Amino acid sequence: MNIHEYQAKELLAKFGVAVPRGGVAYTPAEAVAAAKKLGGPVSVVKAQIHAGGRGKAGGVRLVRGEDEVAAAARALLGTTLVTHQTGPGGREVKRVYVEEGCEIARELYLGMLVDRDTGRITLVGSTEGGVEIEEVAEHSPDKILKVAIDPASGIQPFHAREIAFGLGLEGRQIGTAVKFITALYRAFTELDATLAEINPLVVTAAGELLALDAKMDFDDNALYRQPEIAALRDEDEENPTELEAGKHGLNYLKLDGNIGCMVNGAGLAMATMDIIKLHGAAPANFLDVGGGATRERVSTAFKLILSDPNVEGILVNIFGGIMRCDVIAEGVVGAAREINLHVPLVVRLEGTNVDLGKRILQQSGLPILAGENLVDAATKIVDAVKEVH
Repeated sequence: MNIHEYQAKELLAKFGVAVPRGGVAYTPAEAVAAAKKLGGPVSVVKAQIHAGGRGKAGGVRLVRGEDEVAAAARALLGTTLVTHQTGPGGREVKRVYVEEGCEIARELYLGMLVDRDTGRITLVGSTEGGVEIEEVAEHSPDKILKVAIDPASGIQPFHAREIAFGLGLEGRQIGTAVKFITALYRAFTELDATLAEINPLVVTAAGELLALDAKMDFDDNALYRQPEIAALRDEDEENPTELEAGKHGLNYLKLDGNIGCMVNGAGLAMATMDIIKLHGAAPANFLDVGGGATRERVSTAFKLILSDPNVEGILVNIFGGIMRCDVIAEGVVGAAREINLHVPLVVRLEGTNVDLGKRILQQSGLPILAGENLVDAATKIVDAVKEVH
């Protein structure tokens, strides 16, 4: 689960991470009121959306005085901000964050994540602050520092010092960095985070460290024990179809292709998407109906796939273990009849009750193509979509 920058900063501040003062605003008047509370001559008005690259897209504005604060808020609120992470559709700005300005001497990068290779929380640092870490990794990998933390010991001062020295900090900044990084680690572990990113981490003209920006992601599976985090969820920032899928226990992720996929099991879903790409098309979604889906859930999944206007064909690929093939077949047939199937459909079934499932499909009277195996199914759906064109 993602949260907004201002929410991340409020959480981090509770653990002792140094952040600039600021206030969230939903109207220009609230933005001016927030700026008055800060009291400084310079403020920053930031669009709050769940996407990076806001500064490059004009979503971060340096302002002086109340009139400029109001003008910046009016210019951002209600507009659609398009960044490299939002896609061409962009995101509507419904709130802004008014933050005190600071005099920046250096911009650094500091991140914390769970490294899937080592299974450990890993500190990531770079002297290239303010730049996307992916860009740094591609063009200057030598400028990325990594320090893995053994879960048996937890973070120790030497972990933080290694990052601090690597970032070129010196003098009393080392001690400040140790406190900063230790506080970040506490927030990360106690809140069940999967990512904490400070970009940029700035060294001010006075030599202090501040989290000028903050991004945090959280483990959805741990939200049951993090009610404070769950309450921060902003459903307006989520894809409506993905949100609806979650309500029905479906794992759905929209993609940019034209072949809708319905599969049971994440690994099989990944293989299905790969083979679609191999045969010259692109998947329109990742959709895992799970191992124990009901007929109703399968029908809902089918409808969600067809709600995407980019879908020009559907491939259903089911291996019946816990999930029975006849249940899948009944769900597919029921959904196709209810919404008047208008795109090619290929279904490949294997496993429990496969013969019954195939018979249900054959006797449905619907134009459903059977896939004998995964390669055959992918070939048939790609060819069927090409024929339509």
